Amino acid sequence: MPFLDVNKRAIVVGIPGVGKTTVITKAADILNKNGIKATVVVFGTIMFEEAQKLGVGHRDELRKMPVEDQRKLQEMAAHRIAHMTDKVVMIDTHLFISTKEGYYPGLPVSLLKTLKPTNLVMIAAEPKEILERRLSDKTRNRDIINEADIKDELEISQIMVASCSILTGAPFTIVMNKGGKVDEAALQIVNALGDKID
Repeated sequence: MPFLDVNKRAIVVGIPGVGKTTVITKAADILNKNGIKATVVVFGTIMFEEAQKLGVGHRDELRKMPVEDQRKLQEMAAHRIAHMTDKVVMIDTHLFISTKEGYYPGLPVSLLKTLKPTNLVMIAAEPKEILERRLSDKTRNRDIINEADIKDELEISQIMVASCSILTGAPFTIVMNKGGKVDEAALQIVNALGDKID
């Protein structure tokens, strides 16, 4: 099966409830089964691993650190990911974090310059579906939100992923994760990264 010769580094984003982690895990499985070494990297996990080297004991401590320290950890994590050599590296991260001050970018320009993505992928779903998924997920303690808020988050995400594309020159694609069609969504990601896989 043909695949592009270039190594791929894809940043994959999506608001909570779109099923991002499920879809990209499935996409990596498809690639690996077809002999293409693919890895999924959760940016926050790499950040925490770097923080542990500095003596941070719990992931929740990251949020309480001074912003400048958090930025340094982001840079350390980005440098580590940038040096990964698998054929396909999919970086699971957030475009923004909603704070009291407004939306804080999860991918500032400095990180994009370090990561040098070849592709940007946004996982999306219908607002009603996202709301249902969030409400049924008892493992998370999410903020109370409605369909209109989710629609706003999706629109902000589209603007931000398009901005990241302009800044990096990397193409972006939006993949819809419709209920019960995870395989289809995963295949769309795989095909956006290179030659078609059936």
